[in-house]
Amino acid sequence: MLKLSVNVDHVATLRETRKANLPDPVEAAILACLSGADGITAHLRGDRRHIKERDLGLLRQLVKTSLNLEMAATEEMIKIAIEIKPNLVTLVPERPQEVTTEGGLDVVKNFNQLKKAISKLKSGGLKISLFINPDEKSVKAAAKLKADFVELNTDKYAEAKGEEEKWSELENLRKMAELAHKNNLKVNAGHGLNYRNISGIVSIKQVEEVSIGHSIVARAVMVGFEKAVKEMLELIKK
Repeated sequence: MLKLSVNVDHVATLRETRKANLPDPVEAAILACLSGADGITAHLRGDRRHIKERDLGLLRQLVKTSLNLEMAATEEMIKIAIEIKPNLVTLVPERPQEVTTEGGLDVVKNFNQLKKAISKLKSGGLKISLFINPDEKSVKAAAKLKADFVELNTDKYAEAKGEEEKWSELENLRKMAELAHKNNLKVNAGHGLNYRNISGIVSIKQVEEVSIGHSIVARAVMVGFEKAVKEMLELIKK
């Protein structure tokens, strides 16, 4: 059955608008887990714009399900990941000026850099996922890199204009999930998923877990964090 990992980055983003202590992404993570979430995702960026080391340390102590650390493949982050030991490390592209992650990793162009990073992380006993665009070259490169998972970037599906484009993007995601599975990669998915479009991803049997943050946090402003998580779980688990 499809799993839900709740991304708490945007709780931290709200906190940082006032440089205050609240809302606390760690508290949000606890509420998400108590509401039935299968795991928590947090992105520790180089500029620390939202999640901080304090948050990550507490999340590792308190999250008893699964902690997914999103990060760039830098020496700084590799060291932190090996120290924290999350259940999964998801390597993502990162640009200082971006509002959110813009597209998947260029695993072909950055193959050698990623190979070194993955080797170091695996030596530290960590499982690795690569956030990639849903195309054949990226999936095959991820397999050659011996990643454990790929997380398929669902932004084109989420942003599709009209039903025809939406179903075309969904069919591509389905094909790439099948290809990844055939290449011994486990499959996750995420980016731009919400209460309206999650049903399409649920239909892809190879996808094991979705990472969802912004839409849950936005819904939580209106109905509370526990209810927002439970509403998403109803759509995923039904």
